[in-house]
Amino acid sequence: MLHELFPTTHLQYTSLPILGPVLQGYGTWLLTEGHSRACVRAHCQTARRLARMLAQRGVGNLTELTRLQLRSCAPPRAREDSPLAALVHGLERYFECELSLYQPGPLSLVEQRIEVYATYLKQVRGLARATITRHRSTAAAFLAHAGYDTSPQRVATLTAQDVEAFVRLAGQRLGRASLHNLVAEVRTLLRFLASAGEAPVGLDERIDTPRVYRHERLPRAWSWDTVQAFLRAIDRTSRPGLRDYPIFLLIATYGLRVSEVVGLTLDDIDWRARRFRVRQRKTGGVLWLPLTDEVGTAVLDYLQRGRPTPTKPYRQVFLRCRTPVRPLTRTVLNAALAVWATRGGLSMPSHGVHGLRHSYAVHLLRLGTPIKTIGDVLGHRTIESTYVYLRLAIEDLRDVALDLPAGVTDHAAAEVAP
Repeated sequence: MLHELFPTTHLQYTSLPILGPVLQGYGTWLLTEGHSRACVRAHCQTARRLARMLAQRGVGNLTELTRLQLRSCAPPRAREDSPLAALVHGLERYFECELSLYQPGPLSLVEQRIEVYATYLKQVRGLARATITRHRSTAAAFLAHAGYDTSPQRVATLTAQDVEAFVRLAGQRLGRASLHNLVAEVRTLLRFLASAGEAPVGLDERIDTPRVYRHERLPRAWSWDTVQAFLRAIDRTSRPGLRDYPIFLLIATYGLRVSEVVGLTLDDIDWRARRFRVRQRKTGGVLWLPLTDEVGTAVLDYLQRGRPTPTKPYRQVFLRCRTPVRPLTRTVLNAALAVWATRGGLSMPSHGVHGLRHSYAVHLLRLGTPIKTIGDVLGHRTIESTYVYLRLAIEDLRDVALDLPAGVTDHAAAEVAP
């Protein structure tokens, strides 16, 4: 491969200290991942600079190279030196996936406790995967703050002041609503540790929490005209537009969550029956929805003209446009929504994809759809979760108000007259 990219100078790359012996395999791996030959050439050229940096750090050969040493060569910000940042990231993935150079070490005491805690949250509490991920993150931060790795018995002597210190530290970077959720997660952890005899009983009840009022946040829905204008603003002649249009159309048509859209697989679409399956990540249920002509045409157009050919047999419908080709993440959709909204010159109250879901619920509400039906489509476990959308139909609520009794208007006008 290097002979083809560098016909006369390939020996300069294969003879590089430390990295020379792996460049041939690394370049071939990049090509199988979907990178262009120009990209592989750029990586090899940057490898000369990286080899000098590793030699200056005292690395003699590849077996001595640690993950930390490799990462230390990357720039603090990727934009400062994007070729070097891309090479370091690519080599780290190659060493880990293909050469098994970085074997995972033994779990720390915190990591071991977190694994047991996560099993409890899943099997006993029955929480969703995304919720468990948030609990894991909070639990890891709290146990690290308490010094669990060095002294596991430290949690047995925890006081309310110790917990409040952790909450105050987190409050420096979190808003009131996020801090409210964090306190709830800490309380769950403390109850779990107390049930195992590791933490004092009742400590979870002694933590103050920020006051958060129900429905205090401003509505996040857009007008239906704005939703339609946003969909029209997507450039369906480009590969990103061919992908993004059916994604946002699915959310606007069915009110799907982002996780449900990115998790949609080719096996979930029953073209003959004109329906598709949604695995509701939050409730764990399965919902079959009719496939409308507009949505089906948009998805089919993407599959035929916009979906890249991955090197691995991914079954997810929607994939990244850039190499390496992989299934989408929710962060990509948030960025895509902001891009199309900006290009369309739209002024939106919120650039979050979840705003489309709220807009769909309000649209159904104004069409006269029963609130229970809306909750079933949105995947809500209780009808109380759907009530949040009632406060968004402000214009509709004006019709509920009763007319003033006769004579009240004249009497009020007489009082304010000079």
